[in-house]
Amino acid sequence: MKPVNAVITKVVDETPTIRTFFFDTSFELIPGQFVMVWIRGVDEIPMALPYENAITVQKVGPATSALFELGECDSIGIRGPFGNGFDITKGRILLVAGGVGAAPLAPLAEKAGSAGVEVTTLLGARTNDEILFRERFEAAGDVRIATDDGSEGKHGYVTQLIEDSKKYSQIYCCGPENMMKKVLDMVAPSKAQFSLHRYIKCGIGICGACCVDGLRVCKDGPVFSGEVLKKTEFGVYRRNECGERVRF
Repeated sequence: MKPVNAVITKVVDETPTIRTFFFDTSFELIPGQFVMVWIRGVDEIPMALPYENAITVQKVGPATSALFELGECDSIGIRGPFGNGFDITKGRILLVAGGVGAAPLAPLAEKAGSAGVEVTTLLGARTNDEILFRERFEAAGDVRIATDDGSEGKHGYVTQLIEDSKKYSQIYCCGPENMMKKVLDMVAPSKAQFSLHRYIKCGIGICGACCVDGLRVCKDGPVFSGEVLKKTEFGVYRRNECGERVRF
């Protein structure tokens, strides 16, 4: 699939290290899907869609640093959306977000909340000024916060906010993989869904760079059930930029 040229129309500073780039192209979005973003002359990287016409980016490497140099009227290339999304259930649901992992969960919270689903969100961040999309989650339901430095909410990890997971019909999680592995170990795998972030190069299931054992994150995911992930290397091994398997 060839990239669509997307012109940046607005840039919003969400936190000191995270920005949302809005563009003039919209996509039919299933919360949890991703797009491949081409920063010309630098790299193409996967990004979650927090809105139908935007990506939310944390400055962590060469590609995202180059993206942070762009502004209104600049353009990027976008392929997608790719992969599957979250399966929204009725009843009472729990969202567990770590850092920029809040990006694919925010539209899920809004969609579920508008459908009458009772939404509770656990938001984790390093500090209080790095909490992402707080207002969007608060508009959808109850929100509890944990920060690494104790500057807001619980002083500790977001996983420490999980209490009685049995009262929820479904649990949705996105964030660092070691955090998601802790969530998986704490809840019933049969009613948990996880959005994975791994090295993705092709986005269409050909290269295998994003594999978790025999599963391709780009094609079979990025959203997987806890039951599926329990049988894999999830949270134990990851793959580096060369495709080598290394321990977390």
